Amino acid sequence: MTVDQVGSPAELAGLLDRHGYLCDEGLATACFLALRMGRPLFLEGEAGVGKTELAKTLARGLGAPLIRLQCYEGLDASQALYDWDFPRQLLHLRAAEAAGVSDVSRLEGELYDRRFLLARPLLQALETSPSVLLVDELDRADDEFEAFLLEVLSDFTITVPELGTIRAERPPVVVVTSNRTREVHDALKRRCLYHWLEHPSFDREVAIIRRRLPDAAERLAGQVARAAQRMRETDLLKPPGVAESLDWTEALVALGVRDLDPGAAAVTLGAVLKYREDQQRVLGGGGAAGLEALLNGG
Repeated sequence: MTVDQVGSPAELAGLLDRHGYLCDEGLATACFLALRMGRPLFLEGEAGVGKTELAKTLARGLGAPLIRLQCYEGLDASQALYDWDFPRQLLHLRAAEAAGVSDVSRLEGELYDRRFLLARPLLQALETSPSVLLVDELDRADDEFEAFLLEVLSDFTITVPELGTIRAERPPVVVVTSNRTREVHDALKRRCLYHWLEHPSFDREVAIIRRRLPDAAERLAGQVARAAQRMRETDLLKPPGVAESLDWTEALVALGVRDLDPGAAAVTLGAVLKYREDQQRVLGGGGAAGLEALLNGG
């Protein structure tokens, strides 16, 4: 299915559903409007709630390649946009010298030919149609990169001084995510359609676990979802998201567990809680007793 064939938020939700992603009406509407209006979709929320997975599923549903730009501190334009393939340019220069090429102007022009340009994610997305561009964890990047990204997303053109302006034949579908470790500037948010992803409700989380892990017993999926929901109500350094609930369930299924008891929870706790302090807080100093209280709502 192409972007133009998606006729409503309900159709988009159905498309995502068929590819294993369950979304609510609010997210489906925000995503549909981003597609219809040609605007980037800015998804913000805690880690593990499904922001990155939405972009991956959207790419599968639209039959478009996913081009991912993973943000990090120190990311600059050359790493996100393009770079020149200096080793190949040097080899070409030496080959030309060995062949006795004396036309310096021609040789300089050849060195900055398109074949020597290494396209990084942003340029790849502009040159690939259709495509889904995922700018993941933008809050980890520096302010300078944020300003640069805003410029690219404003008109979907990139200027390479040696080659000229490269314009997207059709702008990519853009999904920008943030875990809100810092505030993203208002100018970039204004360019996008914004949606905050909450942790799913109990029923939706059970449905997600059952959809992604059909081998998990319904009772086990409910027990994991209930325990994860209770952990999120606890003062943890890193409350578990849906991703951790899926990891935990997968670990339990791999061990042949069909009913989550304190013993099974204790030996698999590292699949859902990734900080020692969080594990100790959940155990409450009581070991199995702490897990018993968690699982039974005590």
